[in-house]
Amino acid sequence: MTRILDLLNDPRLPRLEARMLLEHALHKPRAWLLAHDTDPAPAAAAQAYRTLIERRLAGEPMAYLLGEREFMGHMLRVTPDVLIPRPDTELLVETALEMLSGRPGAALLDLGTGSGAIAVSIALARPRCEVSATDASAAALAVAADNANRLGARVRLLQGDWFDALPAGERFDVIVSNPPYICSTDPHLQQGDLRHEPRGALTDGADGLRDLARIAADAPRWLRPGGALWLEHGWDQAEAVRSLLQQAGFTGVASRRDLAGIERISGGYL
Repeated sequence: MTRILDLLNDPRLPRLEARMLLEHALHKPRAWLLAHDTDPAPAAAAQAYRTLIERRLAGEPMAYLLGEREFMGHMLRVTPDVLIPRPDTELLVETALEMLSGRPGAALLDLGTGSGAIAVSIALARPRCEVSATDASAAALAVAADNANRLGARVRLLQGDWFDALPAGERFDVIVSNPPYICSTDPHLQQGDLRHEPRGALTDGADGLRDLARIAADAPRWLRPGGALWLEHGWDQAEAVRSLLQQAGFTGVASRRDLAGIERISGGYL
């Protein structure tokens, strides 16, 4: 007889990961596991757990195995069709919320929304603002729509490549984006979770600045006077992104540091 405790004590994974995978396989919370650890493990759940273990040992990200990831206090559904939300990006959301504070009816655009993490978090925190989000991937937009619907966020989702998804003549008060910014030759793309995430959400296939440059150059046509553009970028790209923003006509250009002290986002105003 295989007990739940026997499954939990798998030495090949950190205890926390093993517990989370077992909770997922059993569809039970931690408190239930603690109270029933000597119970026989249901055969189907035990097999599902062993399959999850093997997938994790092969390097598949925990977020994809569990089908969810917490971001800004919200549990978001994630699939291999979308980038896994990361704490670094919360700085971009916090900055957008600051820009929208006390501005009911203001319009925000999230470019390349993926799972909808940014747009959904902003819509939930500023329900009186108009939040739109674009993505070129229909599969990603389906995930974003599911997250918005489950959490009750009012987000307009549009399919298309960056600004191409938008009706002509639209204008926004704030535009934000976490575009692909990893250089295509960066060895980190072959390491860790990045190996399993959609390549197009990680790298622009070039030097990592191509999409950032395009967004910076095109954004002024879609911003209202005084509007703001803020972009997430790589740890060593802040100076280059500030230059792109200045070349596009933005003023008050600045960068903000994340909790690790890294210049993680840069932005400016028209």
